[in-house]
Amino acid sequence: MTNTLKTEGNIQLKGTIRVPGDKSISHRAVMLGAIAKGKTRVYGLLTGDDCLNTIECFRKMGVEIRRDGDYVEVDGTGFAGLQEPVDILDVGNSGTTIRLMLGILAGAPFHTCLIGDASIAKRPMDRVAVPLRQMGARIDGRKDGSFAPISIRGGGIEGVDYVSPVASAQVKSAILLAGLHAEGVTTVTEPQSSRNHTERMLKAFGGQVEVDGLTTSIRGKQDLQGTTIHVPGDISSAAFFLVAGAIVPNSELTIQNVGINPTRTGIIDVLKEMGADIIEETASDEIEPAADITIKSSNLKGIEIGGNIIPRLIDEIPIIALAATQAEGRTIIKDAAELKVKETNRIDTVVQELKKMGARIEPTDDGMIIHGGTKLHPARVDSHGDHRIGMMLAIASCLAEGETVIENSEAISISYPNFFQHLKELKS
Repeated sequence: MTNTLKTEGNIQLKGTIRVPGDKSISHRAVMLGAIAKGKTRVYGLLTGDDCLNTIECFRKMGVEIRRDGDYVEVDGTGFAGLQEPVDILDVGNSGTTIRLMLGILAGAPFHTCLIGDASIAKRPMDRVAVPLRQMGARIDGRKDGSFAPISIRGGGIEGVDYVSPVASAQVKSAILLAGLHAEGVTTVTEPQSSRNHTERMLKAFGGQVEVDGLTTSIRGKQDLQGTTIHVPGDISSAAFFLVAGAIVPNSELTIQNVGINPTRTGIIDVLKEMGADIIEETASDEIEPAADITIKSSNLKGIEIGGNIIPRLIDEIPIIALAATQAEGRTIIKDAAELKVKETNRIDTVVQELKKMGARIEPTDDGMIIHGGTKLHPARVDSHGDHRIGMMLAIASCLAEGETVIENSEAISISYPNFFQHLKELKS
């Protein structure tokens, strides 16, 4: 599938939108609702492909999940009520689903096989398989057990004290979800802080989790109770329109009810450091804090981005790179080698596709160097099946007068099904 976007001269973006529910929180709400006892209602759930795959995986394990008006209801079976699936579990394009599911299944006394699309088959699973094997789960996959399709036979696992070589919410979450049903206490220590949605969500379901600096601990053999979850808008989706509002001349956008969990707001900190005119107004502060965010066209300047902030904006780096093409001076992004194991190697795909539009950008081993002040031109570009690359290129097209063609743009539905509709509305 391709999308042809035609940009006339003097385009501006004006208006107010509400982005889809946070993908990370939506996944976790369904997962914990499924293994909790009793009903869970999830309002604002993202209904993109990734989260629908998570729902289908649990349905295959005997969990009833249905959409009822503006919420999704999960009839939790309790962990012991999960049933051995008679078919493979297909996670599609969702790395979150496969890695967190492995954590849940590590404690389940049955056999399961998980597969995904071509992108998932290239993404390393050993980062979660290694600690889960240490806990006693039997896991096997391609290439010495490191890649999907991957099978797991769980049950009888014991707590572990694991020092993770990477700051990854998926790794931490998989281990904590396994620890929830292990004997004893499980701890995870990270080199830097990663997203804490799992810790917050576990507490909302009645779980006990302790955080001490970079170390998170969970006591095993806990039961969760169904609850009500309100999912805020996904800041990773909002990021595309935040950058659009900053770099498209004469623009002003408000994105309502955006999740502003401090482990996710690196994009806001970076935009402010670059000089963006951005204002946050508190919208709610329940399980996850949220705000209405307004941004106006801004004169941005190049900065250096690296270190502890990288885990707080790793998914936003493609759109940050686009912002840097319009900033004054040079922007350096470093310490972001994790980009290589996303849906695509996002260092390579960002550089390759933005160069097609005239950007002056160079790859490095752990990031990229972007020279600002570039006037972009239209081109035929490709998402490479990566939703965040596709959305970044669509925003880039707003700066390129003429026709830009985005190949494989259907990937955007993974996290933002009505993205092109919102973009069209803001242009009008």
